[in-house]
Amino acid sequence: MAYDVQDVRRQFPGLARERDGKPVAFLDNPAGTQVPLSVVDRMAAAMLHTNSNLGGYFDTSVEASELVAKAHRAAATLVNAAETGEVFFGQNMTTLTFAMSRSIGSLLKEGDEIVLSRMDHDANVAPWLMLAEDKGLVVRWLDFSPETYEFDLADLKALMNERTRLVAVCYASNVTGTINDIAAISAIAHEAGALVYVDAVQYAPHGLIDVQALGCDFLVCSAYKFFGPHYGIFWGRREVLDRLRPYKVRAASNDLPWRFTTGTTNREQLAGVHAAIDYIAGLSRFDAGTAGTAGLREKLAAGFKVMKQHDDMLTQRLIDGLKPFNRVRILGITDPAAIGRRVSTVSFFVEEASSADLVKSWAADGLQVWSGHNYGLEANRRLGILDLGSGIRVGPVHYNTAEEIDRVIGAVDRSLGGR
Repeated sequence: MAYDVQDVRRQFPGLARERDGKPVAFLDNPAGTQVPLSVVDRMAAAMLHTNSNLGGYFDTSVEASELVAKAHRAAATLVNAAETGEVFFGQNMTTLTFAMSRSIGSLLKEGDEIVLSRMDHDANVAPWLMLAEDKGLVVRWLDFSPETYEFDLADLKALMNERTRLVAVCYASNVTGTINDIAAISAIAHEAGALVYVDAVQYAPHGLIDVQALGCDFLVCSAYKFFGPHYGIFWGRREVLDRLRPYKVRAASNDLPWRFTTGTTNREQLAGVHAAIDYIAGLSRFDAGTAGTAGLREKLAAGFKVMKQHDDMLTQRLIDGLKPFNRVRILGITDPAAIGRRVSTVSFFVEEASSADLVKSWAADGLQVWSGHNYGLEANRRLGILDLGSGIRVGPVHYNTAEEIDRVIGAVDRSLGGR
């Protein structure tokens, strides 16, 4: 079955929005995707029919427990966890990282070193900087090239020594769109005896995660970036989690994942996360090579394959459309042969123009894109644009169309008075 973007769009009621009679183009997806009706329905059903705390003997409590268990199994399948207990949930990636940085900090002592990345969202920087301040840790920085927008892993090797305890890095950048070689980074870090903490928020909407192949120790993402509700997912390797001190109330279970799950989890959010995972798996219908009897993991692989093909087409169309503008600097990989090394998050900087003013004027025409640093403080500083108001970020996903990309290119053309 050939990919049908209009069929996909019909599943997202929010995409029908208009502004002054013009259809709205939702291209702000790096900050949060729209939600299919199947996710909304599953969340509503949870609130209406399984609205109970866990551990009771009555029906709604038993059913709520089953709902939670299914969500954990689906999330474990999504990241290819070795066991369900390695996965737990929280408010969002940032909150989970702040919480887990304290547990990881229980393994660290004054003088230990951590490596942070200049490419990362501040949610994978600030918690570690604060931990370093609290514990007297030494912070080393892994830089990236402002020409290639990628790391040179020889630089990482040079940063590692017998005191290195942690490397925190993004799977994909929310500024440049670069996909990093996490497996190679993990191998380098582990050779030095360091743990690896991965922010997969930007990658999760675009590719299937396999923590076994990546070799990292921790990975965290947020479901609202892959068509689900505002909830975060955390995975940690069992043998590492068992070494950490959990910050929990005394009455809480010492079993995984509950010793790292503070308070009552949000039942309807868990239902929504599960539904979002099922939604992606459902896109396997557009992949002729997927057997009808395939399991969830296989269907997810096919669903992500379908999305990536559409994403890549839109990304290259946008890049090709921006290249002719002399005042536009694309902040990421542009080579069509290297499209597999980036996600569809495309940032660009317009010389002698205010990014905020541009996107504000485009918003009046129904184009929803972002300006500013988007919490990528280090990346914007490295690119030399943080103090200039930073750039513009466009992020198409599988429900966006080529016509919407052309609207962005047309808006740039009108704003700059031609090429």
